[in-house]
Amino acid sequence: MSVPSTQQSDGLPSRLAQALLSPRCRLAVLLVLLCAAGISMLVYEPQRFVTHGLPAHLSGGLAGFFFTVAYGLCTAAFVPRPVLNVAAGALFGTQAGTVAAVVGTVIGSGLAFGLGRVLGQDALRPLLRARWVTAVDRQLSRHGFRSMLVIRLLPGVPFAASNYGAAVSRMGWTAFLAATALGVVPNTAAYVIAGSHATAPTSPVFLAAFGFIALSGLGGAVLAWRKRHVLGNEPAGCAAKTLYKQGASRS
Repeated sequence: MSVPSTQQSDGLPSRLAQALLSPRCRLAVLLVLLCAAGISMLVYEPQRFVTHGLPAHLSGGLAGFFFTVAYGLCTAAFVPRPVLNVAAGALFGTQAGTVAAVVGTVIGSGLAFGLGRVLGQDALRPLLRARWVTAVDRQLSRHGFRSMLVIRLLPGVPFAASNYGAAVSRMGWTAFLAATALGVVPNTAAYVIAGSHATAPTSPVFLAAFGFIALSGLGGAVLAWRKRHVLGNEPAGCAAKTLYKQGASRS
């Protein structure tokens, strides 16, 4: 009679561990973390640094390090990147601000990608039944670097959604981070330059940066409007391939 008791005692922790590590449980943890991150951003309002600046005891390299890490955390917590980019320019100038913003973007993207890959991929992949979702997933899985580079270059694509969407796919870490680091440079630099010259909104540099932002956003909107029926009217594989080629030709 002692044997079944021992087996039951040994089986309970095992079943509990399996339940805690199940895909649904991990997805629930991810959702809780994302909700907590969003609430914390609303409470602490990191965007106040745009107008009030960094704390007085932070200066030089320490301020840059603090801002870069905070940028990454805020990016993963759904703080809009344009606000952070403008803050980088206003606080550190064009060169240092661009470096801090790009590095912070890579940190935040990697954090979101890791959370999505570890906590959400197993639970969400079985739900990829819609034709256009399957097409995007196939494109990211097979041509990760090129597809993500196009996504980063095209304005208007929700940054957080692309991070977690890539995490659900089978894209590799190296391709994701490399494409992110390269693809975000143009628009990030434009916002940083605008932020560094925000005190002189009539200067040629500010107007050029703002013009680049406006034109790139308008171009992305026009492309999306013209090709809005592609995913609905073409087979999944052809739709993804068509969108990819159109984006690559623009880059």
